[in-house]
Amino acid sequence: MKTTAKANIEDLYKLPDTVKAEIVNDEIVLMPPTGDEPGYAGDEIFVSLRSYSKRTKQGRAVGDNKGFRVDLPNRKSFSPDAALYTGPRTGMRFFEGSPVFAVEVRSEGDYGPAAEERIALKRADYFAAGTLVVWDVDLLGEDVVKVYRASEPKNPTIYRRGDIAEAEPAAPGWKMAVNDLFEETGAPEDVD
Repeated sequence: MKTTAKANIEDLYKLPDTVKAEIVNDEIVLMPPTGDEPGYAGDEIFVSLRSYSKRTKQGRAVGDNKGFRVDLPNRKSFSPDAALYTGPRTGMRFFEGSPVFAVEVRSEGDYGPAAEERIALKRADYFAAGTLVVWDVDLLGEDVVKVYRASEPKNPTIYRRGDIAEAEPAAPGWKMAVNDLFEETGAPEDVD
C-alpha cells in the first residue's frame, strides 16, 4: 500500500508506533505485520546479534520496526527485520545512516518475480547507503540464508539447515546456526 503525496522523514514520525514503513520513491510504503515464523526468525537473529554486540562492544543490535534515515535519490529510509548499527546515538530520532549489517526475513508476500525485483532493488539501496552485508532469509526455500556483501553484490554465500551462517566483514566473528531460525530446533545454539 502506498500514499500518493510526496513523503519525507517527518511523515514517518507521525505514523503510529505500531506501523512499519519506509520512504521509497517519495512515497510511504507501509509494510504489513509479519507472521509467526518470519517474526520468530527475525527475533532470534536480533537476540544473537545483541549478545554479540554486548560481548564484543561492536556496534548495537537493532530489532524490527526501527527506522534508519538515509539520503539516496530514490530512498529516504530503511526498516530491516534486524540489524547491526555502528553509527552515532540519535536519542528519540531514527538512526542516521544505514546499518553495517541488515537482515530481511521474507514474509508471505515476498515471493514471485515482482517480489524478487523489489528485494534486489532494496538490497542495492542498502549497499548504496553504506551497508556492508545484507541477509536475505527465506524460511520456505532450501537456501535459507543468502549473505550478500557490498564487495560482491551479485554472488551471495548460501547457508542451509545444518550450516553456521556469518556476516563478515560487518560483524567480525559473529556466527549463527541456521537451524536457530526455526522454532522446532528447541533452545538456540549459542555459537557467537
